[in-house]
Parts: sequence; structure tokens; C-alpha cells
Amino acid sequence: MRGLVREAGFTAGSLVLPMFVREGISEPAPIASMPGVYQHTIDSLKAAAREAVDAGVGGLMLFGVPADHDALGSAGVDPDGILNRGLRALKEAVGDEAVIIADLCLDEFTDHGHCGVLDVDGTVDNDATLEIYSAMAVEQARAGAHMLGLSGMMDGQVSACRTALDEAGFTSVSILAYSAKYASAYYGPFREAVDSQLKGDRRTYQMDVGNRTEGLREALLDIDEGADVVMVKPAGSYLDVLSDVAQASTVPVAAYQVSGEYAMIEAAAANGWLDRDRTIMESVTAITRAGATIICTYWATEIAKKVSRV
Repeated sequence: MRGLVREAGFTAGSLVLPMFVREGISEPAPIASMPGVYQHTIDSLKAAAREAVDAGVGGLMLFGVPADHDALGSAGVDPDGILNRGLRALKEAVGDEAVIIADLCLDEFTDHGHCGVLDVDGTVDNDATLEIYSAMAVEQARAGAHMLGLSGMMDGQVSACRTALDEAGFTSVSILAYSAKYASAYYGPFREAVDSQLKGDRRTYQMDVGNRTEGLREALLDIDEGADVVMVKPAGSYLDVLSDVAQASTVPVAAYQVSGEYAMIEAAAANGWLDRDRTIMESVTAITRAGATIICTYWATEIAKKVSRV
């Protein structure tokens, strides 16, 4: 009876698995603050991707961790940089069986850890960053990405990347816009995962945690610029924003269950304070109840093995 009247649910194909590939390691490196999540080698990345896709996971979102960082994030544009090599490996491993999503941002690659290049006064130079994003977009498309995850929160990033892709002939490569990305404390474990070099914070370009209406405005702006999917990040603490965006959006809506959300549940479960499996499923169901049809979660493979593919 409960199954017949359930209002919100999801399938394995609704899930996206975030993955990390690291340059210069010979075996997968565990991430201490995210039990069960690894920085992969190229070979282990392919194996983990195959496992996820065989379980029915609909998308793979890849982040690169380079050996060297510089002020311009040059490794992000390099065709032979770790992220682009990882994208080619995913394409080889799973082809078109899942949507391969490339993270398009500079924070993993810069020696200051910001999502854009810095001006002489130390502030992020939005327009100079867009030029680099445009070059990254084309290289990631060449490497085999089906979709680009624009996570930098620069003004105009969707329009700039859409134009660059179209001019290079990649008209079928889609854009996932991180539209409402908040300056959240929940990103802490992720910064370990990508070996972040961040100095300071990102509150000048990520959103204020107290702003709800602004999240909807940002999503609508990205839709106007040509986004194919809009996203709210983090998910669990921003279900109100997610609901607003889902009700107004004319394109599919995604939500990212971020590293801190993952880490909290894993830590509480390890201490015996929560029923791990029930809490995981409840947290993801809440995201779909709020309106997301695409859920990015580090539990994607595990969950997919428990739920229907269709």
C-alpha cells in the first residue's frame, strides 16, 4: 500500500556519481574524511566507472587532481592534463552507456585554490576567467565529455561556454549549470579530495547562505543563457531553494549531496548513532521530494544496486 501511494522516488538512472582522478599515484588513495571514497588512478577510475554503470548509475561526474598547480590553473586547459586524460579513460570504459560529466572549474588547478584567476589586487577576475573556461569547455568536449558541469559561479559562464562549444562544433555537448551554489561549510571534505590550495574563502562569488530568492534568480539567468540542466548545491540544507527552482524551471533540475553531507552520515553511522542504510535512502528521497530529478551523490553505486533501473 505504501508503495502504491508514494509521491516521491527515484531510479538508478537518476543518480550521478562524483569521482576523483589523481595524477602521480600508483594505487587508489582513500579520502580520510569520506570513508569509501577514493582518489583514483586511471585504471581504478575505469574499474569504478564500470561498476557504477553496470549497477545502473546514469551519470559520472569527474574531478581532476593535478600534481602541479599554478596561478592560471594551466593543468585544467592542458589536453594531456589529468582531468582530460580521465575523461578519455571514462569514454573508453563506458562509452555512451552513462552521461560523462566534466567538472569545469579552476579551483582544483590553481595554486591559490580559487575558482577563477586573480586580479592584481587579489580578487577574482570574472571576465578573464571566462576566457579560460571557454578553452576548458572545448578541451573537455574533445576529451569525450557529454556534459560540462560549470561549477565556478562566474557571471556569464553558461553563455561563454555555450558559445565556445558551438563555435568549435560541439553543439550536442550539454551544460549543467551550478546555478545556486552556496558558500557552504559542507564542502570541507571535498577540499581534501581535490587537494585544494584555497587561501581565504569564496564568498565573493558563491551565494550567501541566507538568500533563498537569489537562488531562483540565478537559476533563471542560467536558463536564459542556455543551460540544459540547473543545479542547487548543497542539497540537504537547501531543499527550500531546490523546491523553488524545481517549480519554476523549464529545464531538468539537479541537486548535489555534497561531501559534508556524506561525511556526517557516515560518521554518525560508524558511531552507531544512525541507521546508515535508512538514513542514506531517506536523505536522497528528500532531495527528490523537493523536486530534483538528477541526484549527485557519493553513494550512487551503492544506492543503484538497491533500486530499480527504470
